[in-house]
Amino acid sequence: MFSSMFIFCGSVILAILVVILLATLSPLPPTKTPSKPWLALSLYIQQPQTTVVPPNTHTVVPQDAGALLFHRVLTKGPKNTSRVVGKAQGFIIPVEQFARSGFNIIYLTFDTHEYSGSVSIQAQTLGNDKKDELTVVGGTGSFAFVRGKAFLTQKDDHHTNIVVPYHIRLHLKYPDRSETIPG
Repeated sequence: MFSSMFIFCGSVILAILVVILLATLSPLPPTKTPSKPWLALSLYIQQPQTTVVPPNTHTVVPQDAGALLFHRVLTKGPKNTSRVVGKAQGFIIPVEQFARSGFNIIYLTFDTHEYSGSVSIQAQTLGNDKKDELTVVGGTGSFAFVRGKAFLTQKDDHHTNIVVPYHIRLHLKYPDRSETIPG
């Protein structure tokens, strides 16, 4: 009886020592450094290279124009020879009843070694101003679940025959992953 109790106590003490050794000698799990909570990007949506409308002529979109679909190149710099980082696509309904519609969306798709994915921008306030503030409503890939603002501007350059690109500045906020519900 004494030997079985000795074996039992020895086993318990040995198990406790193993747990203590494993707890002190095991490497710590990698600490999660929060990914950057904010990201600012400055990009250019290149316009098709066509002749510019003379300065005193205005292009008017008829009220019954239907939908405007566009597919443009997205570059790092303002020149059309700048490094291509993706594409800009959109669907805009220029009718006043749809001006604040959820259908008016601009998609920026990235395919570079730095970023891969897309950003969705709701163009509810898109007007005829030279500067528009738009809402970023989400993204995929490198931009999963981002929110933020997009500032779209076009330099008014009627004195040259150069087609001027749109400048788009993105201020993106990544979600706080610590608040997600596990499971």
